[in-house]
Amino acid sequence: MADVITLYGIKTCSTVKKAMKWLEEAEIPFHYHDVRKDGVTSALLEAWCATVGWEKLLNRSSLTFRRLDEAEKEGLDEAKAVALMLAHPTLIRRPVTVKGEQMMVGFKPELYEAFFA
Repeated sequence: MADVITLYGIKTCSTVKKAMKWLEEAEIPFHYHDVRKDGVTSALLEAWCATVGWEKLLNRSSLTFRRLDEAEKEGLDEAKAVALMLAHPTLIRRPVTVKGEQMMVGFKPELYEAFFA
């Protein structure tokens, strides 16, 4: 049985739209999970952090991150990053693509080709 593909993101994100289009054109079935609407759990975020690292998962260039108070950004570590991403799911770098035990963060066509090869 093939691995179930889950794409985590938000509908308004242009990078998520590109990833979805790539998967559809490659005829790769996937389940879409909207992190803003459907939410994420701390257990899921902690598992992702264990796989790719919280530094890669936390989107520091997002408008949401730039709007945070300086106190919220101070002394960032994994626990604080997970708490921030739980409170503000748009802080999660997008998309997060999960295939079985594998995952990748972000989208570039050449990286997707290798990931799904």
